[in-house]
Formats: sequence, C-alpha cells, structure tokens
Amino acid sequence: MKNLKRRRTLLEIKAELVGSVWKILTKLGAIVTEDQTLLILESMKMEIEVVAPRAGTVVEITVMETDLVKEGQVLVVMG
Repeated sequence: MKNLKRRRTLLEIKAELVGSVWKILTKLGAIVTEDQTLLILESMKMEIEVVAPRAGTVVEITVMETDLVKEGQVLVVMG
C-alpha cells in the first residue's frame, strides 16, 4: 500500500470592493476557523469584514493597514 498524503490547495481571499485596509486582525502562520474575521476594509465610511471561507492557516498577508485596495486584489492567502 502506498502512503497517500492529502494536500490542501492554497486559497486566495480577494477584496470584493474598492477601499482601504482599516485593521488587520490576523497574522502570518495563524490557524483560523471558518468565518473568522481576518481583516476589516473601509469603504464609503462603512466597515466591511473579510472572513475566512474555511478553516486553515494564513500563509501570506499581501496588504498592510491603510493600503488602498482594488476590487479583486488578493488580501490574504490561506493553506
């Protein structure tokens, strides 16, 4: 019998709208749960939570607080 390893694919979490990064609530290497808030965007004086679509580990954060982001821009990569 062969030893099979399950590999989890990387997941890019992208901005759904134009705005600025108001607060980052996670850090590199953090183990997060499904629906956990990763960061908060501010757009048109509204705060928009960006949440993890599934449980996993944060492998990359591509933005910093106060950065302006475009719709579709990758914010966080999870493994």
